[in-house]
Amino acid sequence: MQYRMLGKTGIKVSRLCFGALTIGPLQASLPVRRGATVIRRALEAGVNFIDTAEYYQTYPYIREAIRGMEQEVVITSKSYAYTREGMRQSVERALQELGRDYIDLFLLHEQESALTIRGHWEAVEYLVEAKKAGRVRAIGISTHTVPAVRAAALTPEFDVIHPLINLAGVGIQDGTRDDMLDAIKEAALLGKGLYGMKALGGGHLISTVDDAFNYVLGIDELAAVAVGMQSDAEVDFNVAVFGGRPVPGRLRAAVGRIDRRLLIEEWCRGCGRCVERCTAGALILRENRAVVDVSRCRLCGYCAAVCPEFCIKVI
Repeated sequence: MQYRMLGKTGIKVSRLCFGALTIGPLQASLPVRRGATVIRRALEAGVNFIDTAEYYQTYPYIREAIRGMEQEVVITSKSYAYTREGMRQSVERALQELGRDYIDLFLLHEQESALTIRGHWEAVEYLVEAKKAGRVRAIGISTHTVPAVRAAALTPEFDVIHPLINLAGVGIQDGTRDDMLDAIKEAALLGKGLYGMKALGGGHLISTVDDAFNYVLGIDELAAVAVGMQSDAEVDFNVAVFGGRPVPGRLRAAVGRIDRRLLIEEWCRGCGRCVERCTAGALILRENRAVVDVSRCRLCGYCAAVCPEFCIKVI
């Protein structure tokens, strides 16, 4: 496994980051012990970096996975909180549920622009104080938009940016793939630590997995890339690729058969909450039922969390 320094944070991370969204209730909904076993497999293979968020509901998986680990494990979490008190509660919840005295990275979740960052400034001020107190080691944002990367790059308080970037530009908002790449390079020049997300476009690029991974691994400004994993086979495949080792044919075939999609059950009553939640514009209401535009869907599963009828899932 290769490791990189994350900007000027002093934190060394594995190039492969375990994306914890996929094991939790918004996607695979694995039992906690099973999900923890998948994470542990990655950690024992040299991965030392886990990405999660309050919204993902995966703290119990991570706590179980790191129990008794001697190696240092770097953990990122994120919150939508925009007030001082809201962010304080988010940080305290993360520390309590992870069973730690500090969390390595804490980010504003899904920022869109300089305007949304300003709207969350109370939360930023709390994170700055938490960093000074040793409760958080570094702070920043996650984003799917080019303007937010540029804005965060110019914000002295931020240490880290977690942008969406992939070969086909799937899910990038307010700009193209090349625009995002330019913004990433500019942020790196300004000393920000960067690690990417959605290298496989939420699953859309699995059929071109080699090209997709080669593209993000060729971006030197990215210290790491978060990849969602929910099975031993996916862990073994990704560890081999990120470690520069050949992937056995049987393993490649097993992972290549995975075809994720968003399922909306027939009992959907068209309340529209999922449409409001989807920042990708992938959901619409048609004849009193939610319908997905697969070309826009990032397969994040965020819509499932707001469905009152529990009729949406990523499968």
